[in-house]
Amino acid sequence: MKTKQTYSVEFKEQALSKVLQRGSRTVGAVADELNVNVLTLRNWMRGTAAAHRSSGSGHARRPEDWSLEERLMALQESHGLADEALNGWCRERGLFAHHLVQWRADFCAGGAAASRRESAQEVRDLKQANVQLQRELKRKEQALAEAAALLVLQKKYRALLGDEAE
Repeated sequence: MKTKQTYSVEFKEQALSKVLQRGSRTVGAVADELNVNVLTLRNWMRGTAAAHRSSGSGHARRPEDWSLEERLMALQESHGLADEALNGWCRERGLFAHHLVQWRADFCAGGAAASRRESAQEVRDLKQANVQLQRELKRKEQALAEAAALLVLQKKYRALLGDEAE
């Protein structure tokens, strides 16, 4: 029978630190290196993210939830970081590098962000209309196929009855 492995708090913190600074390696590779089950490491990551959210530390939130001031501070903090350092910084805060690029473009563009949101809403509306039209088209195609099948059956029935009448 396998016994449950217990890890010290220091080991967990060190493991999470390695995961956050892993660069292009996967979580599985880090888990193999530390000789820890991948699911255990992912649970630790989830627990850390939940603790950040519940403490209200401002980390591990959706990028859309960041205020303009927080975005500006994030851009200032991350300015000048190299690839791996930037990726680690972003992971700690629940962001991706492309969010920072977008925020920088928004600040440089000024009021263009509002028009981008409107166009994004327009795209969502068009996608929803497209889904509805696809459903309607599928329903009509099924009705047409059913009508064609009934016509074929009717023709075969008449052919059978025609043979008997003669």
